[in-house]
Amino acid sequence: MSTPTTSLATRAGQMRALSPLRRWIGLITLRRSRHRLGQLDDHLLRDIGISPDHARAEAARPLWDVPPTWRR
Repeated sequence: MSTPTTSLATRAGQMRALSPLRRWIGLITLRRSRHRLGQLDDHLLRDIGISPDHARAEAARPLWDVPPTWRR
């Protein structure tokens, strides 16, 4: 028996339907991830395929600048 896959559009719709508490938790998680990305050394950034400039730019983004799939 196969498991149905969820399309990206469906997942984006599910993200929009999240409760305010889950959205808040998502924003806090995003903030922490960006902060940690900004603290990585250059050799670690190379390991994950991100340039130091791109990492700094991502880390500097404001909290309300969320991924497009989070927007309504």
